[in-house]
Amino acid sequence: MIYRFFLILTSFLPVFVAAQGIQGVITEFRNVLNLAFPVVIGLAFLFFLWGLANFILNSGNEEKRTEGKRLMTWGVIALFIMVSVWGIVWLLRFEFGLSTYIIGP
Repeated sequence: MIYRFFLILTSFLPVFVAAQGIQGVITEFRNVLNLAFPVVIGLAFLFFLWGLANFILNSGNEEKRTEGKRLMTWGVIALFIMVSVWGIVWLLRFEFGLSTYIIGP
């Protein structure tokens, strides 16, 4: 598991090396997160759909239906948490002036 983490981390190493200074590294890290977040939300939605398919296609097998319910429940929980955190971050950034973007006149 830790091997995979370091493999993924080192795959982004050229992006961070090309950045100019610490501000560039922070900007590149933010860009990577901005790209990764919708992908993770999509994966959670696919997880939910997989559970739904298991629930529908295995309607005769109670054990498989229970597994499908479990997958759907965890998919909805994951989506709720990710979208909630995303909303809280946007609220903090724009409502309380923590944004780096200039809004207004």
